[in-house]
Amino acid sequence: MTPDFNAETWIGVLRPAVGFFTAAWVLQADLRRRKITGNAYVVALLAAVGGLAFAYLADRAGLAWFGGLVGGIVVLTIVARHMKISVLELLDAFSPAAATSFAVVELGAFLSFHSPEGPTGIGSVLLMPLYEFLVWMLIAGFLWRMGTKAALGPKPYGEIFCSYLLLTSAARFVIEFESGYPKAFFGLSIAQLESVVIFLAGGILLWWILARYHNVAREHRILQHVAERGDILQPEYSRATRECPHPERWRMYDAMTAEVEVLDFLKTLVTTIKPELVVETGTFLGSSTLRIAEGLKENGFGRLITCEADPKVFEEARKRIVASGLAEWIDLRNESSLEMKIEGRIDLLYCDSDLPLRETEVRWFLPQVNPNGLILMHDASSALKTVREGARNLEREGLLSVVYLPTPRGLVVAQKREGRT
Repeated sequence: MTPDFNAETWIGVLRPAVGFFTAAWVLQADLRRRKITGNAYVVALLAAVGGLAFAYLADRAGLAWFGGLVGGIVVLTIVARHMKISVLELLDAFSPAAATSFAVVELGAFLSFHSPEGPTGIGSVLLMPLYEFLVWMLIAGFLWRMGTKAALGPKPYGEIFCSYLLLTSAARFVIEFESGYPKAFFGLSIAQLESVVIFLAGGILLWWILARYHNVAREHRILQHVAERGDILQPEYSRATRECPHPERWRMYDAMTAEVEVLDFLKTLVTTIKPELVVETGTFLGSSTLRIAEGLKENGFGRLITCEADPKVFEEARKRIVASGLAEWIDLRNESSLEMKIEGRIDLLYCDSDLPLRETEVRWFLPQVNPNGLILMHDASSALKTVREGARNLEREGLLSVVYLPTPRGLVVAQKREGRT
């Protein structure tokens, strides 16, 4: 007997296929922006097979969704180990894809209900797939945006996946009130009890992930992100201040490296004032160090002494400096700025280490600073206050003449008061 393939039947057949290809397409885009090599269609197919297998096994107990989730996680864990990446990172990448796939499937269900051969009417049950489509798309969009932020700067692996668990379980809990399924315990359906368990599991996992993440020093988190994805040029995201209302007009690499325009300014400043000795505090990854060294090389004379107290960060900066071909202009030291001994007169002092140290650093080096030289203090915006107030203290005491440049994070350009006479 030949089956009757009407519009409703075709939609029913195509729904899972379109859902699968949509998930694979979104996953491929996410892997690409994370710079992960892998075939998203194979990964999505394996996850789908694993999810369906576990869902089938759990269906008799009414736990199909829970079983599908567990099956997908198990398969993605195996795949992540094969790809030699973090399991949580792959789960993060898969989360927006999964949410988008479910949205497409629900849209197919809505179209099936409203095909010429499908049920008619505008009751809440018939409109439910449309509501679910909108909810799943909102969740997918939110998760994708989280992934965009994770690609630009350090974020903990697993945060997006946990958000997926929290949002989808909460949405499903609410939607189930309109499903009409029988209640099991406490006036809740099996699906709602499932959602409660998944929500709690997602919350506990997120708490554990964030606790571990924030125990790692901020500079080490940035260091890890750069090691995995390289320097990523992006709009500055410091908040607006009264002196700099449009920070997005500037560019940055990360939250601890000076704005790109400030880096360019440092090189121009060196080629303009022709310093013989430059001192920098807070090397970090060496971006400002290399810009200053480029200026010295262009001048054809001078030297830069720079320090980084953190041994791990120091080693990464050392590698970058060696690879740059500018090492001959740079004296990199693994020590605190307040322990650094400098011989000679400092023509340019650039302070960019820990915020509470900036004022103390200027006082420490001030006797050796050339009266006609310049002192720069980064992170002196009105939002940060610490460095700005430190510069004001030095000015009130008659030690410096200060100008505040209206950059996103703020930059003090100062000179010893005696150099103004």
